[in-house]
Amino acid sequence: MSTPELFVSAILTSAGESTRMGSPKPLLAWRDTTLIEYQIGCLLEGGASEVIVVLGHRAGDIVQHVKGDNVGCVVNPRYREGRSTSVVVGIEAVSSSSQAVMLLAIDQPRTPEIVSQIVEAHVSSDAVITSPRYVGHGGHPLIFSASLKPELMSISEERHGIREVFERHRDAVLELPLDDPMIRLDFNTPTEYEEARLRYGA
Repeated sequence: MSTPELFVSAILTSAGESTRMGSPKPLLAWRDTTLIEYQIGCLLEGGASEVIVVLGHRAGDIVQHVKGDNVGCVVNPRYREGRSTSVVVGIEAVSSSSQAVMLLAIDQPRTPEIVSQIVEAHVSSDAVITSPRYVGHGGHPLIFSASLKPELMSISEERHGIREVFERHRDAVLELPLDDPMIRLDFNTPTEYEEARLRYGA
């Protein structure tokens, strides 16, 4: 993958309790490794300059799988209060060199090619937010310019999380059409997970 011209910090939120899945999502199998190790590798190969993994539930069991150069790990003690708290903890942990922040959840596996296309589109535009789209519907990961870090650090579940920041800057959003339904993939139940593995050969 090409090297981005910006220092892009990827935040991988992996703190939830995986209640509907019945077992920790980060430790699920995905393409011959654990989902969390796959996601870290995918983000780095796709152009992230660093990956910050945010853990919470069963952090002690998962942290041993968080490894590699340019990979950091933080624990969100408030993970039960919603994903917004994990985003805030992740933002607080990114490098001072960070020029853009990419957000992805553990249950949204992508390919390095998808990540690379989104990074390159953001780098080559003057947008403050880059949002991939598939058949008119939004997907992930999203990229936010570093100028929005203060706003991202003030999000809350009560104010609809990152959606509030997204809507506030809608006029400066780059909507990037991608011909890949994987940008909308996530899974919350064992059935959804098995369907995803079959569909994407994982």
